[in-house]
Amino acid sequence: HRLVYAAQQWLRPVVELTGVVDELLDTHGLDVAIARNPGQVDVAVNLHGNGPESRGRLEALQARSYLGHRAPGWEGPAWQDGIHERVRWTRLLRWHGLDADPLDYRLNPPAEPTDLPGAVVIHPGAAYGSRHWPVERFAAVASALARSGHRVVLTGSSAERPRAAAVAELAGLPEDSVVAGRQPLDRFAALIAGAALVVSADTGAAHLATAYRRPSVVIFGPAPVAEWGPPEGPHIVLTDESLRVGDTFSALPDPALLAVTAEDVLAAASRLGLS
Repeated sequence: HRLVYAAQQWLRPVVELTGVVDELLDTHGLDVAIARNPGQVDVAVNLHGNGPESRGRLEALQARSYLGHRAPGWEGPAWQDGIHERVRWTRLLRWHGLDADPLDYRLNPPAEPTDLPGAVVIHPGAAYGSRHWPVERFAAVASALARSGHRVVLTGSSAERPRAAAVAELAGLPEDSVVAGRQPLDRFAALIAGAALVVSADTGAAHLATAYRRPSVVIFGPAPVAEWGPPEGPHIVLTDESLRVGDTFSALPDPALLAVTAEDVLAAASRLGLS
């Protein structure tokens, strides 16, 4: 089969690093129809969820067969809450007779390595305020690691550049330490792949650190660690789930995230070999 992955265009560089996708079909989530005429698709696979929106988008393709969770008109395993996402989707594929390993999550390295090898990558941004660890705490971590002789770089999207710049200013780091908004996704992946340490909330930066098995300190807030946390490896999760509110889309940082101090992060970095 020719494998076509429906996702937003900006993900293309990292999708190519899987080494298994033949084509990225630019698709903006569930907001638009999948750009294939009915009857053109042999197998439609629902790796989005199990709601009527995702099923409806795929059913419109009139594929010859469907792989997904159990639902009206769909055969498959029952949806199960409270399990890790890696387990969820490999469990689905196994039910349909496909070999799948929840620990097979590695990405190929970018063809061109980073020009900042061994950097400490601090990623202060996140898609929602619920995962915004305070700028002042990121700055305290960045300042301490820079004083210890580490090259610290601050990453993020163009929209997150002001937040990264604020961290740099508070930490007394030079302007060129802020690469947020100035790296395409494949260069960002290369930076993570060559990093000495990644410090991030539960974001894409943390997932890339997992994919390249780079030491990481991941600060969790609204998401449950048991469902979204990294696998065993050089990764330390910091949170206080007893305080977790769990509102992903909130503009306010989750209390579980705010329970983590800069000292906690620095202690975790030391346990991972940085001092």
